[in-house]
Amino acid sequence: MENNSTGNFLMEKNKKNFLKSFLLNTIFVMATAVAVKAEDQNRPFEIYAQIKPNNRIDEIVLQSLRKYHIKPANLSSDAVFLRRVYVDVIGTLPTEKEVRKFLADKSPYKRKKIINQLFKRKEFADYWALKWGDLLRIKSEFPINLWPNGVQAYYTWIHSVLEKNMPYNKFAYELLTSSGSNFRQPQVNFYKAVQEKTPKGLAEAVALTFMGIRLNKLPKEQQEAMMTFFSRVAYKKTEEWKEEIIYLNPAPTNILKATLPDGKKVTIQPNQDPRIIFAEWLVNPGNPCLTRNIVNRIWFWLMGRGIINPPDDITSKNKPVNPKLLSFLEKELIKSNYNLRHIYKIILNSRTYQQSSIPQSENPRTESLFAYYPVRRLDAEVLSDAVSSITGIRENYISMVPEPFTFIPNRSSAISLADGSISSSFLEMFGKPSRDTGYESERNNKITTAQRLHFLNSTHIQNKIKKSQKLRQIIRNSQRRKGNENKIIQELYLNILSRYPTEEEIKTVDKYFMSEKESKKNAIMDVVWALFNTKEFLCKH
Repeated sequence: MENNSTGNFLMEKNKKNFLKSFLLNTIFVMATAVAVKAEDQNRPFEIYAQIKPNNRIDEIVLQSLRKYHIKPANLSSDAVFLRRVYVDVIGTLPTEKEVRKFLADKSPYKRKKIINQLFKRKEFADYWALKWGDLLRIKSEFPINLWPNGVQAYYTWIHSVLEKNMPYNKFAYELLTSSGSNFRQPQVNFYKAVQEKTPKGLAEAVALTFMGIRLNKLPKEQQEAMMTFFSRVAYKKTEEWKEEIIYLNPAPTNILKATLPDGKKVTIQPNQDPRIIFAEWLVNPGNPCLTRNIVNRIWFWLMGRGIINPPDDITSKNKPVNPKLLSFLEKELIKSNYNLRHIYKIILNSRTYQQSSIPQSENPRTESLFAYYPVRRLDAEVLSDAVSSITGIRENYISMVPEPFTFIPNRSSAISLADGSISSSFLEMFGKPSRDTGYESERNNKITTAQRLHFLNSTHIQNKIKKSQKLRQIIRNSQRRKGNENKIIQELYLNILSRYPTEEEIKTVDKYFMSEKESKKNAIMDVVWALFNTKEFLCKH
């Protein structure tokens, strides 16, 4: 009798585990899916609408697609657009309140309005200072060795530039021509944040950052010609720990004969700074090198693929897939007085950016010609902040630099970390760049098996869910709302996936809640865990 009772108990337990696994898997599949029936009135990802261009970008892109008989994707739904634009512009998920407000807004101009609002948010400068920190190699430790004082000075200046929307030509000019203490003249850290403080090392950094060119791919004579402009940059220590002065070496008295990258010959007198001559050439509106590189990078950052791709390997053989589009963006940047926000906004307001991530064509050129928005995993820092924001539990960061100057407030977000040397095991696992080279490929946003297992099984994610005061508040609310489970389910979906659940999803989750009457708390946490593990949460789409 005892054995039979034990057997019945085990059978019942296995039955519950099977039901739990089945229902959670159903949630997972539904939230991960990218295609549903056209007649589904709760379709969460797309809007069926006539294909009409929003601006000149769309006219150019659609013309290219017609040439190859490629049908563009449908327009993304309002919920998908909102989450996407938040993640792309400020590296942050919208709150439940922000999602509800946007989806309830019936104005035909609400997308344009929210785009403009996001540029006024503090997180805009935080997120893009992070991106520029990757490109400019802002980190304290080896092999860059800026030291925390230099990092803070450099990062604070970059953040201020982004907040004030400094014209890009001025930004580049200041970085290229500044001299002084790297603690007190932040811009000079550009010449310190390199692995090799040699004319070659500096020329490589300049070519990569401002021209999208890899110096080692140029003919030897062109490499040497560019190195000439940085041959008089010198460094000296001061009495202050780790401070360094970057200055123009006055010792050489010979006249320099140099050749600019476009082949123009120049003579540099002993009292002239070769960097200024190069910088004036680079920021000249008639020179496409600066404008082509930055508009192509912005397109890459927002669209997941450069018009010239990869964006930091521009060569005569690596042609733009849409030269007319690249030329248009270059001209727009110059017309706007090098206003980078103008470029962001015309891209973000385009139908090309706002289209769905569900391709409508099997043509192999579909992705490269921007016929749909490409799905990519969230940046490591954005994903870390998303989990922290939803659970209300911040990440713990570490720094390998043995010094007392780095202070990280408890409420710091990952996107606001100034120093590439500050990290966490989560950020490392999810592809945070090392900031050693400035290459875009340093950041790895591909989903790996280890990352999937981390979300599925790690105590790190489980503890954040279990210890979350925000989720406990939802649980307390659920106990007061007995018989009205839809509101709880809505709350979970709006917070995690930034959209309302479909009717089918509500039925599935409600059925799971009914099966777990003994522990509503565990049931809610199970659903949170299931939604965290969906591709819809892990990716921008």
